[in-house]
Amino acid sequence: MFSRNIYVSRRQKLIKDVSEGILLFLGNGEAPSNYGDNQYIFRQDSTWLYFFGIDQPDMAAVIDVESGEETIFGDNVDIDDIIWMGPQPSVASRAEEVGVAKTAPLADLEKVVKAAVAKGRKVHFLPPYRFRNMIWLNSLLGVGFDRMKEEASVEFIKAVVEMRLVKEPCEIGQIDLACNLGYAMHMAATKLMKPGMLEQDLVGVMEGVVISGGYMTSFPTILSQNGETLHNHSHHQILTEGRLTVIDAGAEIASHYCSDFTRTLPCSGRFTQQQKEIYTIVSEGNNLALGLARPGISYRDVHLAVCRLMLQGLKNLGLVKGDVDEALAAGAAGLFMPHGLGHNMGLDVHDMENLGENYVGYDETVTRSTQLGLGSLRMARVLKPGNVVTDEPGIYFIPALIDKWKAEGTCRDFIAFDKLDAYRSFGGIRIEDDLLITESGARLLGSKRLPRTVEEVENAMAEE
Repeated sequence: MFSRNIYVSRRQKLIKDVSEGILLFLGNGEAPSNYGDNQYIFRQDSTWLYFFGIDQPDMAAVIDVESGEETIFGDNVDIDDIIWMGPQPSVASRAEEVGVAKTAPLADLEKVVKAAVAKGRKVHFLPPYRFRNMIWLNSLLGVGFDRMKEEASVEFIKAVVEMRLVKEPCEIGQIDLACNLGYAMHMAATKLMKPGMLEQDLVGVMEGVVISGGYMTSFPTILSQNGETLHNHSHHQILTEGRLTVIDAGAEIASHYCSDFTRTLPCSGRFTQQQKEIYTIVSEGNNLALGLARPGISYRDVHLAVCRLMLQGLKNLGLVKGDVDEALAAGAAGLFMPHGLGHNMGLDVHDMENLGENYVGYDETVTRSTQLGLGSLRMARVLKPGNVVTDEPGIYFIPALIDKWKAEGTCRDFIAFDKLDAYRSFGGIRIEDDLLITESGARLLGSKRLPRTVEEVENAMAEE
């Protein structure tokens, strides 16, 4: 939790960006894993954490936009709770820590919200993503479950997004710490990897590092020799000589700020010549994005510049043909990189995407493409100082996608389909770093950069 002044200042700024009515904040509750008393690890809603900072379940808040009055709703523990959890701070004392003077029992929330509705006042709410809060919102406002995203307050969403997109110094410090822990988890895998291991063995070591030093992983770990499957959460294979393993994993620290790194490692510790050639293209693309990212350039343009570099590299290998700029405009890069270059990151590993990806990564200056790859770009806006984005180019050889494009004749003037047969069992390569946009450019988050080049990776894996 940050100092009370930070939360007070955030809420004061927020209400200046919303015209009238009341703002409704619903925190998260606990969720049973397989029976009521055995619960998933609690994760508070990130927008609640940003404005109120109280990391405990079953809380809500209302801010009156016109009067500025703030109320936190929650219940104090009773003797049954104390028996199992020990004495807990009161709701009032927690509220005081973040600068809120008024509190009320959770049951009073319904009266306050319904009184506002009866007076014809606008109740602003954010789109819920957990079923418990959907049920709660339905009970409070009568909004149909199929209309909650549609009826969420766009004014409220945009105000929150504009604030959270630009990280404050206190947030940047926490993200640096999360990246340092992410570095440690990846290096643990880099040092241990060898043929004959089970993929799950490495996952266990990496996640153990995170749990020892943080709160939890920032998302389910991706670690697979089938790197052409972008989000492969299956860890059942034996590491095999000559194959590549994509490791996409991040840490979430106690403050809930996140990191997100990807490295692609040769299982044997050495790349084959074919692997070196593709890996080097991706590595150069990753570094190009770092060099280009700065205030005033759109991340869409950075994505396109990286795709152009990759297409040129693939053309040099004979896998792409024709004019590179024409191939880029036709969307040929989507065959090899069907995802975007990166996304925002902060309290969420994909920051604020629960509020709507197009509100977060797009605005009135840039619209989403329909092309495969470019259309999946989660952050396309013009960059500003304080933005935190991932830089994660990749090249993948996905047999089903190759076959589909070949059969349909998609980009046939630019793709040398006959040359791709030699890469059908290649898998994929992704390299990802986390960037902070500064006043003059961008810097890597965390105090150390994971090995990136062919030489750096091979040397790191060879070290005892």
